[in-house]
Amino acid sequence: MALTFKAAFLALMLALTRAAPFILWVSVILISHPDGDSALPDRCAGIEFDAITPDDKGQTFFFKGDHVWKGFDGDAQPSSQYFKELNGHVDAAFRMHNPENKGDHDHIYLFLDDKVFSYFEHTLEEGYPKEIQEDFPGVPTHLDAAVECPKGECITDSVLFFKGPDVHVYDIVTKTVKTKTWPHLPACTSVFRWLEHYYCFHGHNFTRFQPVTGEVTGNYPKDARRYFMRCPDFGHGGERTTLKCSDFKMDAITTDDTGRMYMFKGSNYMRLDTHRDGLHAFPITRSWKELTNGVDAVFSYNDRIYLIKGDQVYIYKAGAHFTLIEGYPKTLKEELNIEGQVDAAFVCPGQRTAHIIQGRKITYINLAATPREITLDAPLPFGDIDAAFCSSDGIKIFQGSNYYHYDSPMLLVMSRIAPIPLKVTSAMVGCED
Repeated sequence: MALTFKAAFLALMLALTRAAPFILWVSVILISHPDGDSALPDRCAGIEFDAITPDDKGQTFFFKGDHVWKGFDGDAQPSSQYFKELNGHVDAAFRMHNPENKGDHDHIYLFLDDKVFSYFEHTLEEGYPKEIQEDFPGVPTHLDAAVECPKGECITDSVLFFKGPDVHVYDIVTKTVKTKTWPHLPACTSVFRWLEHYYCFHGHNFTRFQPVTGEVTGNYPKDARRYFMRCPDFGHGGERTTLKCSDFKMDAITTDDTGRMYMFKGSNYMRLDTHRDGLHAFPITRSWKELTNGVDAVFSYNDRIYLIKGDQVYIYKAGAHFTLIEGYPKTLKEELNIEGQVDAAFVCPGQRTAHIIQGRKITYINLAATPREITLDAPLPFGDIDAAFCSSDGIKIFQGSNYYHYDSPMLLVMSRIAPIPLKVTSAMVGCED
């Protein structure tokens, strides 16, 4: 039987081993990996992650063996490309949440066997790696998973360490450990905190759980490929989208009292907690179930968010979940004493005046007055405005992927010509350049 090319080549190399064993070794390596990429793991094939963590800039890293994926799409890379001191797999990983201690806050901790590595901006901190017990007394070695749990979501600022059915709750301030057993939760090989929700990854699935009790509610497990990565033939359950800065065009934008930004487009909204947490997209009905056809304008005031669609105003009380105030929606005339199409709206921090933009006109409305009182109607230097919001550094008026900056509402009203348009950047709204 004729030899295949590969078999013939191996036979030739075997004949040369005595004279050139190194040639054989190199040749076998080349045959095993002729294209240099054949050994790369494919997360869309359905794999089990070793660890998952965001970094200080909000980029999420998925670890498997000695490889890592950066973000929700793209190919695997050697983990040493981002964490050069790593020599193998990672057992567990988390980003430290401890704002009161600037020396630890936003550091990434990676666990390997009985060692812990601490990175800041992908640079290994001096003195690391250390024994796990040096940094986290009472926490076992050879962990399965770990995740940060800030105060308010957990009882104190904590880290949850997983090993088998046990969860070791490490108090960051007191450095004490309490151990719980959650046999009802699947064996987690990695755990990920995302927008105050906690996800246990097992196999290629995940299960969402409550971080204090381990309680699981809802229909789980779910396939991670539909939610935490982009894979062919897998619809994305979270409706996560890549927002290109050049394609930026929103229907409405607001920031709430906690500094979270909400951007609305069509039937979806994107929420940006902080730039370190990245931009995340969801259907509007996930948070505001009564709004099935998008929004025209939005503003926040006094722990409430006002969403305008057509001639209707919906007011929701902010909290862990948005709750529609009883008696709403109401008409624009009933609630704000105006009529017509609203293009954009904003309220500046600490103020009680809603600024409503309609065409080339802006209307000031006193939200502290009942009924609402119009205090000013003024022309604008341009129209066709998509969205607007006000923050501590002034007002941004958006038109597509451009925006105009004004230091105050008064300067906006007094302007007779539009300033030079500026480009939306990733630093502003978390889009991709």
